[in-house]
Amino acid sequence: MKTIDLIYFNAGGGHRAAAQALQATIQAQGRPWEVRLVNLMAALDPNGLFRKMTGMAPEDYYNRRLARGWTIGLAQELKLLQAMIRFSHATLVRALQQHWLSSEPDLVVSLVPNFNRALYDSVSTSMPGVPFVTILTDMADHPPHFWIEPGQQQQLVCGTARAVEQALEAGYAPAQIARVSGMILRPGFYEHTDIDRAAGRKALGLDPDRPTGVVMFGGEGSMQMARIAAALSDVQLIVLCGRNEKLARQLRRSPTQAPHVILGFTPDVARCMRLGDFFIGKPGPGSLSEAVHCGLPPITFENAWTMPQERYNAQWVRDLDLGVVLKSTRHIESGTRQMIARLSTLRERVGRIHNRAVFEVPPILARLLNDAEVPSLPARSRESGHIDFENLGALR
Repeated sequence: MKTIDLIYFNAGGGHRAAAQALQATIQAQGRPWEVRLVNLMAALDPNGLFRKMTGMAPEDYYNRRLARGWTIGLAQELKLLQAMIRFSHATLVRALQQHWLSSEPDLVVSLVPNFNRALYDSVSTSMPGVPFVTILTDMADHPPHFWIEPGQQQQLVCGTARAVEQALEAGYAPAQIARVSGMILRPGFYEHTDIDRAAGRKALGLDPDRPTGVVMFGGEGSMQMARIAAALSDVQLIVLCGRNEKLARQLRRSPTQAPHVILGFTPDVARCMRLGDFFIGKPGPGSLSEAVHCGLPPITFENAWTMPQERYNAQWVRDLDLGVVLKSTRHIESGTRQMIARLSTLRERVGRIHNRAVFEVPPILARLLNDAEVPSLPARSRESGHIDFENLGALR
């Protein structure tokens, strides 16, 4: 049985969600593979020294900032992080080499940005012949050194035409680029698509005939949602707060003129979205793709607070005329009026987009496995279980 390692981390929820979605789809298709989810941070720090020293996982700081909406300055911090990764390249590669040689995958799939140079170098030097694949979970790259690293003999999986253009500009051959029809969504988004919206709204205490917005800012929520709900007191809303219980409690105490349903974390985001008419949220690749897949034209935002890797996503909404892009939540009232005025036309436009990416990726992986010729691994030392890397090739 072939073994596939899907590499994710917990900085935001999209990377882990994409890995879990792929794993579930592959299993449902009955493919003869063992699919393992590998947390990159655990592979780099198997003894948890960072958590022991700091009391938190490396991703916790980033996730807490997202929950509070403190995203300004992340472009500069990203450059600092990338410089630190480049400085630590040899150390990262050695840790990853040891991981691969102990786990022996037949295929390594990255669903994370920033670390793909180290991931590729570690696989190519310690596991010659094992294919390496990068699946972009963003709609576009944010070069340099984010998703696409020039000069690598690997496969890139891109969900938009813009990402394909960037891969070609980086020197990748067309044969190295696989275009799929969007971002990877959880299989649940393709189930139970024929729900009774009127009955579902009534069950939540909503007016079935009133235009309804679905507000969501990722799994950690955001305090920006409180400002949006207050400004749209007279608009019927379903507000998905994720794990942000503080926000949910605050919103439940707030008086409104129209019904507002406040929900905490729910695994059934797809059903909640299908009860709405339009979406309000940050321009995350996952949430925008989920909304459009469920037939909801989006209201989203682009400003100094927008994370650098998500700025293209707002342009994607503009280019395809799928919704409304605002500079600030201060304009949410006028933006919502625009949305409701164009609702019929915009819902028709998003209905033309058919995203099947989660089902399109497994055949790509199957082809790479079939084409791979994997030579024998170097022998481990009987005493230590470690590998002598002297003859495995120089690190780039």
